Amino acid sequence: MNETATPAPEAPKLPKVLGQPLDKLPDDLYIPPDALEVFLEAFEGPLDLLLYLIRRQNLNILDIPILRITQQYIEYVELMVSMKLELAAEYLVMAALLAEIKSRLLLPKPIEEEENVEDPRMTLVRRLQEYERFKSAAENLDGMPRVGREIWLATAKPEKVNVVQELPAPTLRELLHAFRDAVQRAALFTRHQVAREPLSVRERMSRILARISAGERAQLADLVDPAEGRMGVVVCLLAILELVKSALVDLKQEGPFAPVRIGPAREQVAAVEQGES
Repeated sequence: MNETATPAPEAPKLPKVLGQPLDKLPDDLYIPPDALEVFLEAFEGPLDLLLYLIRRQNLNILDIPILRITQQYIEYVELMVSMKLELAAEYLVMAALLAEIKSRLLLPKPIEEEENVEDPRMTLVRRLQEYERFKSAAENLDGMPRVGREIWLATAKPEKVNVVQELPAPTLRELLHAFRDAVQRAALFTRHQVAREPLSVRERMSRILARISAGERAQLADLVDPAEGRMGVVVCLLAILELVKSALVDLKQEGPFAPVRIGPAREQVAAVEQGES
């Protein structure tokens, strides 16, 4: 009979270090005794641990078997102590609370207070229900898409594209609108310039005195330059009034509606002296 050859077992694959197979561990390699210990469950507090124990056994939260839960809770705390984990004081307080509830359930109740005494487990049940609601809400929020975890904002910059945009040809209407805007804008920058008077009252007084110094009288129309316009007439009138006020000239009218003549004041003084003599 022909015997079928059994395949030779494959040699175990050895790890490689720097390309060379490692057939044995180095002599100076130190492995801590707790390196391979794994703590699978992480709890945020004593209520989270209690809720985990209740859910794992599908227990009714309103009818908690306090004896079984207390034993499992204490075993779990002792396990954490044996694994050299730092326990918060809250875990020990919860263990004491469970022991208290257990003892209150075991103690006999007075006959007259049996109907009015509240179940000592109800305070713990209400705390567990409230914690379960908040934990469920937190898990629902954590399951929602979050920016930076499931959603990433696009940060790529698009390439610069040079687009040549053809400008529309202006029409007569646009030209008129531009002209109107320019006129309105120019009206906002109009200025009022006050020019210095080119005519002087003092200078006109000197001219009048030089004109009548020869002893002849002159009319107002003879003293006014028509090229000076209305301003020249006003300046000439002010100069004559100043001269009359200073008694340097006098005014004389030979008859009704006759023209007013302007002459030196000494003629009037001479006439007064002749009248007195």
